[in-house]
Amino acid sequence: MKNDKKHLLVVEDDKGLQSQLRWAFDGFEVTISGERAEAINQLRRVQPGVVLLDLGLPPDPGGVTEGLATLREILTLAPETKVIVVTGDNDRNNAVKAIALGAYDFHQKPADPELLALLVDRAYHVYELEIENRRLQKHDQDMPLRGIIAASTQMLKVCRTIEKIAPSNITTLILGASGTGKERCAQALHELSPRAKKPFIAINCAAIPENLLESELFGYEKGAFTGAAKQTPGKIEYAHEGTLFLDEIGDLPMELQAKLLRFLQERVVERIGGRKEIPVDVRILCATHQNLRELINKGQFREDLYYRISEIVLEIPPLKEREGDIIVLAKSFLNLWGSEYGGTVKDFSPEAIAAMETYDWPGNVRELESRIKRGLIMADGNQITLEDLQLTRTSSEPLPLNLKEVREEAERKAIIRAMSYCNQNISDAANILGITRPTLYNLLERLGLKS
Repeated sequence: MKNDKKHLLVVEDDKGLQSQLRWAFDGFEVTISGERAEAINQLRRVQPGVVLLDLGLPPDPGGVTEGLATLREILTLAPETKVIVVTGDNDRNNAVKAIALGAYDFHQKPADPELLALLVDRAYHVYELEIENRRLQKHDQDMPLRGIIAASTQMLKVCRTIEKIAPSNITTLILGASGTGKERCAQALHELSPRAKKPFIAINCAAIPENLLESELFGYEKGAFTGAAKQTPGKIEYAHEGTLFLDEIGDLPMELQAKLLRFLQERVVERIGGRKEIPVDVRILCATHQNLRELINKGQFREDLYYRISEIVLEIPPLKEREGDIIVLAKSFLNLWGSEYGGTVKDFSPEAIAAMETYDWPGNVRELESRIKRGLIMADGNQITLEDLQLTRTSSEPLPLNLKEVREEAERKAIIRAMSYCNQNISDAANILGITRPTLYNLLERLGLKS
């Protein structure tokens, strides 16, 4: 769980200055330490973002030996913490030495509380930015494939399949409802393949008028039809040595299905109005939200073409079936679009999270992204609320029958929710669940969630 408290550790042995500094920093929880050992204990306990460190500490209050040793130990234990050192009047050499050791900034005595407050605020802001940047980098590294954000077992299985089939040239059919990320999976297959440095050409068979689709795919010769002013290669040729992605192939007209089948068998194309066969080396990926077997039964899709394009079938589950992915995706979109649409929005209200988890998401990931953008625009505070998202709860849980299964399922869902909410932080998730870290580790192991 995110801790909104800002902690400042002041390491100063002067009692009068301790009292003066304790109340000088609005918005901070100030912890005071008078010597090195106590300061290190407090550092471990409160994990401050900023430390204000006097270099003249006992048993060497007149020198800087103990202060510099404290600085080294702080940066060893918490390298992300910003340390502002306080040095004696006209003691610039030791200030420079402290900066060289890794201190963030310095301030020379006599202490000016107002100036120190400005330095501390600035240092804490830098600390927060660096922590957030590290978190986002780790989040990207933790994702199974670049550009695919997933934590659910269903999508992790899809990602493992992509990793296995990407190095081959096998023709792949990607199935899934609209908005589930079929094109993103196709791009991942291309990026992980030996063809990654070659073109990735995508064409939506449903978005191009039927009378133009053939020329888009196969190209045409000069004078092949009215308006054909020059020789123009088709998308298939442009994808030579790369990958051709045919989205919504279920909408491909029957006449073009026959021509595509011939290309898949012979790997040559003939432009419209041409007689020359042009060999093309290309990997074919296809996708559709339709049930192709039903289209085959209705005579709207060729069965022989279906078997050609479905050497491997990759099924992308709808968002509502991806346990834990909704919140992970929502937070990712919040980070992605936050600065553009709402710089002050940092999180979701508990009601908004509950609503997102119970909503059916008929538009899948595409709808979720649109809702987050809307929420960022409509939010008044630093949280996106239920009203900002305009969501209603529509899902209902099935009637439970077996108590043991119900208990395990409830534990599994609670853990997945907590881990997603806490960005996979074990300690924070254990606090939310009201259990110890060892207990959570045991549950992760028993429920098969450890990975």
